Amino acid sequence: MNNQYDATVDELEHAADDAGTTLYGDHEWKHPTVVAGVPWKNPVGTASGTFQLAACRHFYDVSQMGAITTKGVSPVPWDGNPGVRTAESPAGTVNAVGLQNPGVDHYLVDELPKLKELGATVVTNVAGHSDDDYADVVAKLADSPADMLEINVSCPNVSAGGMAVGTDPVALSRCIGRLRKLTDKPMIVKLSPNVTDIAAIARAAAEAGADALSLINTLVGMRIDIRTGEPIIGNVTGGVSGPAIFPIGLACVWKVRQALPDIPLIGIGGIDSGEKALEYLYAGANAVEVGGAALVDPTAPLRVALELEELLDARPELAEKLAKGDTWR
Repeated sequence: MNNQYDATVDELEHAADDAGTTLYGDHEWKHPTVVAGVPWKNPVGTASGTFQLAACRHFYDVSQMGAITTKGVSPVPWDGNPGVRTAESPAGTVNAVGLQNPGVDHYLVDELPKLKELGATVVTNVAGHSDDDYADVVAKLADSPADMLEINVSCPNVSAGGMAVGTDPVALSRCIGRLRKLTDKPMIVKLSPNVTDIAAIARAAAEAGADALSLINTLVGMRIDIRTGEPIIGNVTGGVSGPAIFPIGLACVWKVRQALPDIPLIGIGGIDSGEKALEYLYAGANAVEVGGAALVDPTAPLRVALELEELLDARPELAEKLAKGDTWR
């Protein structure tokens, strides 16, 4: 697995070198925010699954982001799903990569120290297929230099009968309660939109010990090849991301903010401009993460941050709230 992963890193580095280096250099950010007690230079971070240091560092200075949320880290190396993993869809993509990653031990000696050396604020995304998996990763990260942990509760969970733990308030409460005892690091729980009542799920996470919530993860979707009549993606279904899910993510943030007025929220879904990031902040988010847009434009996260900064210049009341860790709602 590690050799296969390293080969992929080499390919990405060569491709990035060919593309050229842009958006490097220090920037004097005027509008910071605070998420669960952790200062962010600006309210924009990268979304898990769309950032890899080996490639992204060639396009912009990653330390300039509010935070870098890294790809999901599992207790052991995961190969991911076989077959075709991605398909385009109107205003977005469908993906079933399967959380391929080299495992937490590799992460601790490779990507995490490199990010910290660059001066980045790091949110480590934690993946697992059981409560034990999550616990193993969190225990290893407890004394690491990661600034925050983001628990991805959308994985199919064997200890929850194959159902994503994030769709069941009881299973979620049990899992987060266990993880809370393992670390003092600020812990974000990443919520799935594939539920009936996302506010109820959010409340369960908060009451079990989550310091913040990020929402939303991808929605379930699929594409079919009309030449064969068969699903395009080898896994049949995958996660839909991109501009198509923007209004859904926005509504979810609004609903959770109305239900939980105090917990920090990070808005995710369809953000490809400063204007869309601003909508999430007005919906009640403390910060946002840019994901799918970076697959089209690698510099999108920093571009969105710069666009948002200009918009906040004209909105001092909102900027003042964010700087104190407060929200508009």
